[in-house]
Amino acid sequence: MVLASFAAGALAANCYVAGVSDRSECVVIDPGMDAVGPLGDVLDERGLQPALVLLTHGHFDHIASAAEVCHSYDVPCYLGPADRAWLADPLSALTPDFEPLVTNYLAGRTIKVPDRFAGPHIGADGVARLEAAGLTFELLPAPGHTPGSTLYRTFYREAGTSYDLLFTGDVLFDGTVGRTDLPGGDPAAMDRTLSSSLSRLPDETVVLPGHGARTTIGRERSTNPFLRRLGAPTDK
Repeated sequence: MVLASFAAGALAANCYVAGVSDRSECVVIDPGMDAVGPLGDVLDERGLQPALVLLTHGHFDHIASAAEVCHSYDVPCYLGPADRAWLADPLSALTPDFEPLVTNYLAGRTIKVPDRFAGPHIGADGVARLEAAGLTFELLPAPGHTPGSTLYRTFYREAGTSYDLLFTGDVLFDGTVGRTDLPGGDPAAMDRTLSSSLSRLPDETVVLPGHGARTTIGRERSTNPFLRRLGAPTDK
């Protein structure tokens, strides 16, 4: 399996590239501020072509380059519907202290919105999924940090190795969780997300967060104070 990442922009948001080893297509997750150049380097080095862009939520540090990537490679994107208005109006998603960061970045640039949004299919189990580049992603709604925050989970088995990956955006990090004091944030919704969507996942699920280092569900279940406060089960 192909899995690459780099931290981009002033807030060091993680952008990920995921794909299958014998394919030239890939999925790009969260191309944010200043992500186009490093993303191009990763794609060129590995001979990859994006087939889909996934956005974990609508904050500017995670979506700033989404339209440019979608337009350059003629691919659709997916963002939780509740966050889509922020693509065209990024300042409405943030408190005033972030305004200089966004306005300075946008100086001389036109805000662009992706032309196409991917439509997931709903399985018999009620889970929404998207398929691209040989991978299937489960779309797990995870409100709290933002109304449209979405977790993307993908399973893949290759050469005897099983991959269970969860892209969490700013919902879950190594040792902490996302803030809920920005526009659209909801502490009660965050608690429900942490105690429902995340608590059902197995320990071995690898967490690929929007900032910082990767971790696992098992590690967070046993050590993350926010999950422990909610009494997340520890016997997965």
